[in-house]
Amino acid sequence: MAEATNNYQFKNTNKWETRQLVTMALLCAIGVLLSFIEFPLLPGVTWLKYDASAMPAMVCGFAYGPAAGLSVGIIGAVIHGIMLGDFSGAVMNIIVVTGYILPAALIYKKVHNYKGAIAGLVISSICATLAAILGNLIITPAWLGVPLDAVVAMIIPILTPFNLIKALINSVLTLIVYKSISNLITPKKKQIKGK
Repeated sequence: MAEATNNYQFKNTNKWETRQLVTMALLCAIGVLLSFIEFPLLPGVTWLKYDASAMPAMVCGFAYGPAAGLSVGIIGAVIHGIMLGDFSGAVMNIIVVTGYILPAALIYKKVHNYKGAIAGLVISSICATLAAILGNLIITPAWLGVPLDAVVAMIIPILTPFNLIKALINSVLTLIVYKSISNLITPKKKQIKGK
């Protein structure tokens, strides 16, 4: 009987409780704030800037699942786009954040340990890079008027290394932050185990 009760307590009902919604709102606000702290990663490519806004969304994805992580990431991208009046940038951010959050959150949900987190983040980094390249091929010529040939020429020397480095930094930050606060924001779930 006790075993059945314990199983019931840890059963995922897919309902977002008040505590979770408040935490998601806080992570979304942190993500929006971080989106304004930008700096270039590659020498001579000052127009491509890194910000850590995807990290809170990934932390949310690890804590509460893919839907929650995507919600935080997409809402943050939309708010940032509205504040800057940058529609194309918001669409690009939504494409990239989806490619980054979804694979890792899905994998970590299935393999809920440190190895699952690492595997998810590696796959997500690759997916986010591919999503950024695809987004640039579509959005940059259509909205910004940059010739497609010019975008194609940037894929290997600029877009690929920038987005891989960006994803790597976000992934390292995610591991550090989530490991530190996982028991605080998800007390009923196990923390990442180092095995």
